[in-house]
Amino acid sequence: MSWLPEDYVHPVYVPLPNTTLHLRPIREADAARDYPAVMGSRERLWEIFGPAWAWPKETMTYEANRIDLLRHEKEIAAHQSFNYALLDKEETAIFGCVYIDPPERTGSDGEVSWWVVDDLVGGEVERALDALVPQWIAADWPFQQPRYLGRDITWQDWLALPRAS
Repeated sequence: MSWLPEDYVHPVYVPLPNTTLHLRPIREADAARDYPAVMGSRERLWEIFGPAWAWPKETMTYEANRIDLLRHEKEIAAHQSFNYALLDKEETAIFGCVYIDPPERTGSDGEVSWWVVDDLVGGEVERALDALVPQWIAADWPFQQPRYLGRDITWQDWLALPRAS
């Protein structure tokens, strides 16, 4: 059984209220925008995601990032997991990402996490994204028990949970 209903249609454009930014599924073609966003915030992202995902490695190359985005694009098309890029109106830069994944640990039916680039930490865009994501998940995704990693549970507590079967 899939983690999503067979007829589920994932959102393809989500405006971030009170900004000129929006979310859309990431693509391999976004590598030139994604790589500087990730590597420009790499140290902080490693502190968040490193223990769980071993990402982003200090040695990650542009090509490795492109391959990773291709994997994400294929997973999105297959409804296996989702990575949404936070982009400006012209889609010239990526300012963060939102991940929506099947549960790796027991106790939820979807696991959600997100980040913004270092320059936006603590600012209006981060606050807008923090407000939007739970509302968006509740309104547009078919989860009964979403888990917000690093938000409603620490990454350390999440890692300590039993693996989902």
